[in-house]
Amino acid sequence: MKTSLALVAAVAAFAGTAWAAPRTVTLSVPTMDCPVCPITVKKALTKVPGVVQTDVNFDKREATVTFDDARTTPEALTRATKDAGYPSTVVGSTK
Repeated sequence: MKTSLALVAAVAAFAGTAWAAPRTVTLSVPTMDCPVCPITVKKALTKVPGVVQTDVNFDKREATVTFDDARTTPEALTRATKDAGYPSTVVGSTK
């Protein structure tokens, strides 16, 4: 009985992630105006559930974010930067 319950739980866990796809977006964050700003932007983005990786480039005023599209959206990412005081817009996206 324990084995079949564990098997059902494992299949259910896998099925939930089977349709998730990693996605990468580039956000324009034009209000980053000091070298400390990228730290705040990165912290805000990494707190969003589903974010896998974040790279913030101060010189380009951009953030590149890889995330699980079953757990979050580009809108949630831009909301996170806005809530941290750095409004952003999506300028590029890949799957």
